[in-house]
Amino acid sequence: MNKLLDCIINKKSSQVPIWFMRQAGRYLPEFQKIRKKNLDFIKLCLNSNLVTDITMQPLNRFDLDAAIIFSDILIIPYGLGQKVEFKKGEGPILEEYDTKKILTAEVVDVIEKFKPIYQAIKQVKNKTKKNVIGFAGAPWTLLVYILNKKSPQKNFDFNFITKDKLLIKKLIEKLIDTIVFHIIKQIEAGADVIQIFDSWASLLPKKNLPEYCFDPTQEILQSVKKFGVPVICFPRGIKESYSDFCSTVKPDCISIDHNVDPLWIKEKANGIPIQGGLDPKILLTDKENIKKNTEKYLNIFKNYPYIFNLGHGVLPETKPETIEYIIQIVRNRT
Repeated sequence: MNKLLDCIINKKSSQVPIWFMRQAGRYLPEFQKIRKKNLDFIKLCLNSNLVTDITMQPLNRFDLDAAIIFSDILIIPYGLGQKVEFKKGEGPILEEYDTKKILTAEVVDVIEKFKPIYQAIKQVKNKTKKNVIGFAGAPWTLLVYILNKKSPQKNFDFNFITKDKLLIKKLIEKLIDTIVFHIIKQIEAGADVIQIFDSWASLLPKKNLPEYCFDPTQEILQSVKKFGVPVICFPRGIKESYSDFCSTVKPDCISIDHNVDPLWIKEKANGIPIQGGLDPKILLTDKENIKKNTEKYLNIFKNYPYIFNLGHGVLPETKPETIEYIIQIVRNRT
């Protein structure tokens, strides 16, 4: 059994597995070369051969313990019929949503569009013995993008977004169904682990977390449980509610952002394996600071099932040598 699965399933703590969110992407010159020739990002995510190459780029360069399939959480709104574009300097831009179109989209037709993703997972499995991670966005985060049509700003209005309760309920149910099917297809293609990204969970008032974050995620976990593939959950930015998330949702592994106190979560996770935590901005500082902060997490989680990762994705300005440096620190300690 590979280190990642050994940590999550057997709660083994003697060796720390390491991978990075967004390990395949903008900070790598080999990725930039492909991206320059492929300006339509969604089309790129649906090109199985290019997805395979991009997914393998960090594994060809670094001694990592897992590959995460190169894709995007917004593939699901796209699959449901909402046009998605990525504009330089602006991030994702989604067209005006058509409620009827989204709610009447047949899940089998949506999944058909994603065939190249599942093909890429199969191809990656043939190229590496490392664990392969599939993923999806969580219902709340996808709902935010669908309704807001872009990344939310500081003036995000929760009450305005959720004013039509019946519509929101229907959309969340549709998203749950689609996410479940997408995860199952990734598992069938060979994904060893799944991660669910609730990137905008931080926008939820604490009292609404159960309804929009905990319950939908728990429903997804229950639906895919029978496949025996562990699920890592990343409800980013929910602060002290990480404790409630762990006790309610009971994920196979919990991924933490850099605002979570590692000592606190170690006490509150009820033995659930923990992943991540290091602030991606630390990687833009000097070696001494990088080493100090990397070792902080390794020391705190010594003798606890822990996966080294960041508190969010690798930033585009990160130097590849920095990733190599962190891997060496982790390898030398375990």
